[in-house]
Amino acid sequence: MATPTPLQAFSALPKTTPAADRQTIVNGEKMTGAKALVRALEDLGVQDVFGIPGGAILPVYHEINDDTKFRFVLMRHEQAAGHAAEGYAVATGRVGVCLVTSGPGATNVVTAIADANMDSVPMVVITGQVGVPAIGTDAFQEADIVGITYPVSKHSFLVTRAQDIPRVLTEAHYIARTGRPGPVVVDLTKTAQVGEMYYSWPQRMILPGYNPTLKAHGHVLRDAAKLFAQSYRPVLYVGGGAARSGAGELVAKLSEVTDAPIVTTLPARGVVPDSNPRNLGMLGMHGTIAATGAVQRSDLLVAIGARFDDRVTGKLDAFAPTARVIHIDIDPAEIGKNRVPDVPIVGDVSAVLTDLIPEIERTQAIQGKPNLKPWWDLLDDLRTKYTIHYDEPQDQPTDGSLSPQWVVEQLSKAADPSTIWVSGVGQHQMWAAQLVDFEKPNSWISSGGLGTMGYGLPAAIGASVGSQRDFDAKKPVWLIDGDGSFQMTSEELAAAFLDHVPVKIAILNNSVYGMVRQWQTLFYEHHYSQTNLLDGEAREDTPADEFFDVPDFVKLAEAYGCVGMRAFTKEEAVSAIQRANEINDRPVLIDFRVYKDAMVWPMVSAGASNDTVTYRPGVNPLINKPAADPADAPDVDRNAAPANQPADND
Repeated sequence: MATPTPLQAFSALPKTTPAADRQTIVNGEKMTGAKALVRALEDLGVQDVFGIPGGAILPVYHEINDDTKFRFVLMRHEQAAGHAAEGYAVATGRVGVCLVTSGPGATNVVTAIADANMDSVPMVVITGQVGVPAIGTDAFQEADIVGITYPVSKHSFLVTRAQDIPRVLTEAHYIARTGRPGPVVVDLTKTAQVGEMYYSWPQRMILPGYNPTLKAHGHVLRDAAKLFAQSYRPVLYVGGGAARSGAGELVAKLSEVTDAPIVTTLPARGVVPDSNPRNLGMLGMHGTIAATGAVQRSDLLVAIGARFDDRVTGKLDAFAPTARVIHIDIDPAEIGKNRVPDVPIVGDVSAVLTDLIPEIERTQAIQGKPNLKPWWDLLDDLRTKYTIHYDEPQDQPTDGSLSPQWVVEQLSKAADPSTIWVSGVGQHQMWAAQLVDFEKPNSWISSGGLGTMGYGLPAAIGASVGSQRDFDAKKPVWLIDGDGSFQMTSEELAAAFLDHVPVKIAILNNSVYGMVRQWQTLFYEHHYSQTNLLDGEAREDTPADEFFDVPDFVKLAEAYGCVGMRAFTKEEAVSAIQRANEINDRPVLIDFRVYKDAMVWPMVSAGASNDTVTYRPGVNPLINKPAADPADAPDVDRNAAPANQPADND
């Protein structure tokens, strides 16, 4: 029998409001619950809030004025408000906050909540709710947001009393940022907003069952150190948990101490600089051959804040088949969920690595270090032979002028080193992850676990607000997006312009849903069902009725007060990028026309073994590729080795 959600259970109870003399009375300033919410956000140190007003949350918006200590950014869609809070959180390390109304306002933000939950992004989502007497009556704009978000949030609160608001906000903010970060929902009834209460600060939290484990316990560190001492083919498999923990320098130190190569998941790009000679890049479905090959041939796989996602593992029982596994994660539910580890370590990545590295050094002082030269010979051979490769348009029939990969390379080369990179979801996301030069942590923001199209623009707005807040706007924000993904939230250009958020937008416009088309090409007999967007521009060498240019992205940008440019040729592209980098007083959009048949390589087919990875059609480097055998050989200094060879584009 299914148990009711808290809101369903609550709606079955008699709707009686306690008399004033039976309410909990505390010392403090008398005010409404709505004012208490604004005050609590201020006292929590929240400095930026994203959202959209509506009827059931109007009492709170009534308390937001020129004297309010936090900046409010008015978005144009509730989903975008959630994504903006995500981008802000990833860029700054703060808790992102958004404020929306009940019913459709609350349900619109569910996608962003699910996205933040998958990618462990700390966020507090405050939603309006109808008054207590109306709950369960199908009142206007009533929705059981607590029940809806239970499966896709870290926690959900229903607040029915004004007096509870400061405590619940304190708890929500704490839960969102501690342990495994995630989104917390606070569903705020109108009854609580208009009710009177006595405000005091700080608040005492009531969370008896919430005690995240931060430090490793028992003998697991010694066990892990022993496995390192016995390993001749170790790999550090670094995930988004390392990024959330700020553990980049510790991961690099662990790699230096053990001489183990580093491979990263999509969310972990930039955690360790690409220039680090032990960084082999991203692994998995569209990862580098060296990274994927290293994991497949490893004898010790050290998962650091990673969850063995299917886009990383491919066929799970064929993933790293000869490796023993050390799994470090702050969430005990992740340990053993997909792969049973030999050494499970529950704890915060930074805290665990701080304790693990000295333990490894003590073990090495007694037993010495394994010789990894044969292992590195194999890996260096893979990354030298199989760089990220792509064909220029002249190498094949095309319907456009630019290679999308070339555009990404030019964006990276021309960018300020401190740039924050944001992407939508699709082929452009993979090209950005492969070809942008990431040198700093928190410089890559993308929807990984949920893969939410439309994520890019609002997340870039949030990141830019964060750059203004914490870095004096000295970190430019570039969004690399696709024409399909961009159109899902393009209305947020209004928010970007009116809130003086100078995001720079590169649209790789191939006039199709690119990643879907790639799958249709490879697996669905070239049947391009409903993937042509017809948003390209008519050219002299194409039939006049083939392209309709709907929308015209340049005109769209200009309609929102932004700068719009278009590039067909390399000369136009380089000039547009240079001009965009010089404009810092408003958003800039560049419509790069690229050909629609470009594909993302390397690629592992969904559900296939990573050993079958295709470097380019007909080339499968890992099939029957032998593993390196341990052997005596002199040590090799890898500190001067290049991390990524330049792409061979000939």
